[in-house]
Amino acid sequence: MDREPGEAPTLFPAKVGEKLRDARMAQGMALGDIAARTRIPLRHLEAIEASDYSGLPSPTYAIGFVKAYARAVGGDEVALARDLRAETSGMFAAREVYESYDPEDPVREPPGGLVWAGAAIALLLVVAVGLWYGTDLFRRGAAPDPAPTAGPTAAPVVTPSASPTPMAGGQVTLTATQPVWLRIYDADGQRLFEKEMAAGERYDVPMDAKGPMINVGRPESLQVTVNGSNVPALGPAGRAIKDVPVSAEALMVRGDEPQAGATTAP
Repeated sequence: MDREPGEAPTLFPAKVGEKLRDARMAQGMALGDIAARTRIPLRHLEAIEASDYSGLPSPTYAIGFVKAYARAVGGDEVALARDLRAETSGMFAAREVYESYDPEDPVREPPGGLVWAGAAIALLLVVAVGLWYGTDLFRRGAAPDPAPTAGPTAAPVVTPSASPTPMAGGQVTLTATQPVWLRIYDADGQRLFEKEMAAGERYDVPMDAKGPMINVGRPESLQVTVNGSNVPALGPAGRAIKDVPVSAEALMVRGDEPQAGATTAP
């Protein structure tokens, strides 16, 4: 990636994104492999290779992503980070602009008449409250309080509420929070779905599938919902799972206990 000794300098030196792309292609790796290793969204990796950092919120994110990319392809992350700082020195502008305030500015001070009017209203309110609670001046002519009636009063009858019944059936939806490969199949071994899902992609498990189950390498990369409500993760983070039921009935009763068939990810 760095220029060899004795090599003539080029008129337009390669940018950081081009160096990373050349290193990746030299190793025969796809951009999705880098995303799987670094867990950086694919759209950010594509922007880095295109030297387009406008979609990143700050130079800190850009430098962190470039360092992770460099480690994945065996590059010099320190040198690449230094080149990126020079390349994007004038790209990221300040996000906040603070307005100076002069306390002596008369325009910002409330007029004196408004201050005296507010004080007079507050004083009148205090006097009115004192007259209401301290005298009967405002209570003359009011109807007397009704006399209490003797005799026992019937206690309210409390009816027990019916316990909720567990939900039967429902739509199971799997949403990828980051790139992840998974396979869905039914109890007869028939494949229903198998691919690498991109971040944000979702899949609805057929409601009429017979005992659907899942194999996935990173269960923490999936958000599972039943009828739009979140359910616990399919397995612990960093551990592959196999033959885990994903029907609505199984997900509603599985709880937080580890599922059978979980195996250690290679």
